[in-house]
Amino acid sequence: MLKLRLSRGGTKKRPVYKVVVADSRFARDGRFIEKVGFFNPLLPKEKKERVGLEAERIKYWLGQGAQPTTRVARILGENELMPMPANGNNPNKAVPKKERNKKEEDNKEAPKAEAAPAEAAPAAEAPKEEAPKAEAAPAAEAPKEEAAPAEEKK
Repeated sequence: MLKLRLSRGGTKKRPVYKVVVADSRFARDGRFIEKVGFFNPLLPKEKKERVGLEAERIKYWLGQGAQPTTRVARILGENELMPMPANGNNPNKAVPKKERNKKEEDNKEAPKAEAAPAEAAPAAEAPKEEAPKAEAAPAAEAPKEEAAPAEEKK
């Protein structure tokens, strides 16, 4: 599987990264297919020398099925070469149990919230239809009152 990833260079405590296309089985700083850019995290974000990318080659490799790592995806998103990833979350990465439980709870609550307005809508429509039938409404309420004391006696 092809990956767009960072390959570390520079000296101790002074990293400089190359953005490379490499087979996922190769070592991080080892063999790669093509260098498509660089990233210098020590420079301020405002400096254009911080990131250098070959846009055409990156688009080509993305078209060939190369998958960017989380950090490279963010760099590409900031430079508008691909959509910005959502919060840097990788869908292939394992989610901690606490976060997974929160998502499940949110998903359980969402259908209940959607179901309640759906049930309320027919109830809201019903009185509009029954409003002209004023005589039918009191007759329907009377049996309910009689049924309630019968249940209390049991």
